[in-house]
Amino acid sequence: MEIATTMEKKNKILVLTGGGDCPGLNAVIRGIAKRARKEKDWEVYGSIEAFNGVFSEPTEIIKLNRRATAGIHVRGGTILKTTNKGNPMKFPMPQPDGTFKIIDRTQELVDRIKKLGFEAVINIGGDGSQRISQALHEKGLNIIGVPKTIDNDLSATDLTFGFQTAVQIATDSFDKLVTTAESHHRVMIMEVMGRDAGWIALHTAIAGGAEVCLIPEIPYDINKVVKRINLRYRGGRGFVNIVVSEGAKPKDGTVTATAGEKGSEHVRLGGVAYQLSRQLKDAGCHAEIRETVLGHVQRGGSPLAFDRVLASLFGVHAFELALQKKFGRMVSYKNNTITSVTLEEATKEPSFVNKSSYIVKAAKGLGIAFGD
Repeated sequence: MEIATTMEKKNKILVLTGGGDCPGLNAVIRGIAKRARKEKDWEVYGSIEAFNGVFSEPTEIIKLNRRATAGIHVRGGTILKTTNKGNPMKFPMPQPDGTFKIIDRTQELVDRIKKLGFEAVINIGGDGSQRISQALHEKGLNIIGVPKTIDNDLSATDLTFGFQTAVQIATDSFDKLVTTAESHHRVMIMEVMGRDAGWIALHTAIAGGAEVCLIPEIPYDINKVVKRINLRYRGGRGFVNIVVSEGAKPKDGTVTATAGEKGSEHVRLGGVAYQLSRQLKDAGCHAEIRETVLGHVQRGGSPLAFDRVLASLFGVHAFELALQKKFGRMVSYKNNTITSVTLEEATKEPSFVNKSSYIVKAAKGLGIAFGD
């Protein structure tokens, strides 16, 4: 693949993927590249590991030609790689003593991108990435955002690609746990992703027929969870399947987390399934309990057809926004239509599960308990 230079005569657009990986990222990249080839005077390039490729010496920027993007829409992950350690507003600079110093490199980044001759940038990422997009736009960078998150927690778009695939992976895993739970009369706890929003857990619980669903938005009372479990056991026989978001927490406790890796601004969630297991036993649950943590399985693999379509449409529309010089906007899916919103609107507030919403009421109507 060719390396970008400042000698190109055509209009150049830079694409990057930031934050966690997500099924459908490659479909967005391909959509941008294929749409751009319809215009004779545009070329598309990709920055490796989000903006880190721009900061690298020498730069790690590749040309997204036909060979580079052919057939990639069926692949998981991202051909451009990604990172959650390259926030230019809080960039971790390694120091001689092994520590990191956090500095703001946004102006430097804008200057570098302009010097490289790029007319526009398309930043594919979640809420954190789009806040970066907004900050760079305010400094004069021509930038377009594309929403990406398996958590589906951006309020400015009805859906984000990758969510449906993550739910399907979780549901397939849950279905397998149901049969083994029934065979052994056990309580099975399955932990899914969902740092602040419980959409994956909620949809999986409904699709899989869970007895209990614990999510960040509804702190749970462990005694009520035990009571729900006991209703499923008669004479020591029965079984229960629980779906829990990694960010779920008890009413009188905190989220299960550990310190993040060096250079990361996030704490590391995970392990709530094991914490919940201990809490259940301490609260008097006598059934055998087993725990399963899906982790990054939910981020991997080939995207479902729905996510491929949505991601492809996002890619095409993102390039067309750049072509029309409508910068400072994020592509959005609203009311079954591909549209766009300002980056300011896109980052105004997240989309959390509302405990009073119809989907929660319907879940309760199906017999799913939330421990509230």
